[in-house]
Amino acid sequence: MNKVKTFLKENISWLAIAGLAIGATGGYLYYYFIGCNSGSCAITSNPYMSILWGALLGYLVFDMFKPKTKSRKDQSEENPA
Repeated sequence: MNKVKTFLKENISWLAIAGLAIGATGGYLYYYFIGCNSGSCAITSNPYMSILWGALLGYLVFDMFKPKTKSRKDQSEENPA
């Protein structure tokens, strides 16, 4: 259980979770208000698919704003030993 908590803290940011939540909400709202009445639309005729695609797009959009981390090469150039 400790390994799982450590993995989640190191690899998942609050931006990723916010992106998933906002995207899923947006996907459902798109289905509810716009949607596809005929049932022939693969994504918007099914609320689960709309939520899934919305969450994916939300994650990808919010992931663009991830803070940049310095690589080892950049750190070694700033502090030559």
